[in-house]
Amino acid sequence: MVEFDVKSKKQTIGKKKGQTVYYAVPKSNQHMTLDALCDMIMDETSLSRGDVMNTLITLGKMACRSLKMGASVDLGDLGSLRVYFPPKMMDNQKDVTAATLKKPKIVFTPKNRMREAANAVEVSVDNPARKNGLTPAPSPSGEGSKENPGPVTEG
Repeated sequence: MVEFDVKSKKQTIGKKKGQTVYYAVPKSNQHMTLDALCDMIMDETSLSRGDVMNTLITLGKMACRSLKMGASVDLGDLGSLRVYFPPKMMDNQKDVTAATLKKPKIVFTPKNRMREAANAVEVSVDNPARKNGLTPAPSPSGEGSKENPGPVTEG
């Protein structure tokens, strides 16, 4: 489960400039260490810690080598990695050169199983405004509106 707090800030640009806006931020960034990942792989396979570490280190080296050559890297059920060069928009066709490409980025494209796993993450937002009986703004799903007031307590 990923738990979120509600934060606020004053917008400095855009349609809501000068307005205070509220948004959800994770309470903590959960992190799986390399040792924990190795332990999990060891538990699921017959590989030793050395075999697992060697495989992960070699995977990193091979992925870097392939990306340097401009090749995408298929990681099976995980997804794929590729290098993307965002272009600068030029007024004239003749001005487009390698120098007009921005700093390259590495793009990870997950396979369906990974996307399904992300969609299955349970989330909760610790929102004091909803607990204190304050009237919340309508949610994107319509909860909090006249047509869909959400949970109602009899009092």
